[in-house]
Amino acid sequence: MAHRRHLRGDRAELASWIRGHWQIEALHHIRDVTHAEDASQIRARNSPRVMATLRNLAVPLHRLAGHGNIAAACRHHARNATRALAACGLSPL
Repeated sequence: MAHRRHLRGDRAELASWIRGHWQIEALHHIRDVTHAEDASQIRARNSPRVMATLRNLAVPLHRLAGHGNIAAACRHHARNATRALAACGLSPL
């Protein structure tokens, strides 16, 4: 019986690991497809890391704002720069 409980713990741990892995893969997919990160030509100094951080920040901000489709949210905010500022609680000068 103790052996079965141990297996259940292993299964739960494995399931948790798999969910975590696919959450990371989902973020990478958004970065690759929606933000075209693989095609980016930004290569100078710290710029690639800064852009990756901004892309990583944009995804949860869009989700917190209630957008289910990240690509549509990006297009929506790209049409008017003040929308992105307003979504972050900021106002243009």
